[in-house]
Amino acid sequence: MIFLAITPTGLKNALQVIDTSISAIWCGSDAISEIDYENLKGRNVSRFNYDLGGETRNVINRALETIEEHHPNEIIWIENVSEL
Repeated sequence: MIFLAITPTGLKNALQVIDTSISAIWCGSDAISEIDYENLKGRNVSRFNYDLGGETRNVINRALETIEEHHPNEIIWIENVSEL
């Protein structure tokens, strides 16, 4: 299972359960700073170089396409954010 975190809170929650049910986490550049992302080396977290929070469905869909390229046939869970 892959998780797409949109917010810093969503990323934090995903990181709390990564060892038990999530095989990879992806997030936007606005969910974690570059420095904090570097501190996650060794964990299966990928960071887009663009923001996802507050973006249009087209941006989220582009992110999903990228994730699908890297994790074909995997289920992708997406953090629900009301402004999407």
